[in-house]
Amino acid sequence: MTNQADATRRVALVTGAGSGIGRASSLALLRDGWHVALAGRRAEALEEVARASGAGDRALAVPTDITFPESVAALFDTVREAWGRLDLLFNNAGLNAPGVPLEDLPVDRWMAVINTNLTGAFLCTQQAFRLMKAQSPRGGRIINNGSISAHVPRPDSAPYTASKHAITGLTKTTALDGRKYDIACCQIDVGNAMTELAARMSRGVKQADGEIRVEPMIDVEDVGRTVLHMANQPPGVNLFSVTIMATKMPFVGRG
Repeated sequence: MTNQADATRRVALVTGAGSGIGRASSLALLRDGWHVALAGRRAEALEEVARASGAGDRALAVPTDITFPESVAALFDTVREAWGRLDLLFNNAGLNAPGVPLEDLPVDRWMAVINTNLTGAFLCTQQAFRLMKAQSPRGGRIINNGSISAHVPRPDSAPYTASKHAITGLTKTTALDGRKYDIACCQIDVGNAMTELAARMSRGVKQADGEIRVEPMIDVEDVGRTVLHMANQPPGVNLFSVTIMATKMPFVGRG
């Protein structure tokens, strides 16, 4: 590793990189020649992604808890010291809560989801701004993982839905505030990709009418390729809002 920036090097940081969408997106970026910092709470999972990529020192596992400002600051310091710049931040790390009636949800579960899904994304965005506006050439791109739940809720999903609606607001204000620094911000909203978090959808999930029905799924690799496509846009182009879901997913007309 070197701490000198290379004009031809593309550097990405992916949170929640150890599994699911984060893993698929990290591998897609690494296959495309990016240098990728893999952030997440589980060191073993991050190391497995790095090994699976076959990318050698272009994959850097950095165990991180994004709910703590000091952990996030250390993550970005590591990226700066390793590669000298950051071109892409994918705010992907996410947490869900048990599907229980709103009035029965423990407050600590609410706080855990908000702290991970929203506060963690803000802390990473703040550090990305500081790095991207100071580097040369200046600027970069931030992709936020929104979710279909950023638009339409499922039953018994108050913390997750609230956090993802808030991510849409964070995306919009980041895009606005990032203009003066040549920082683009966009959002990918994923519906039912086959991951550990969403696997229950393939077995049946509560609908607005209270019935349990199986929903169609998409391959998480398709999400990874879409993130890569968004990442590879020219600096002056921003795919501001992208929704990827199964063709027959009950999103349009839900309820």
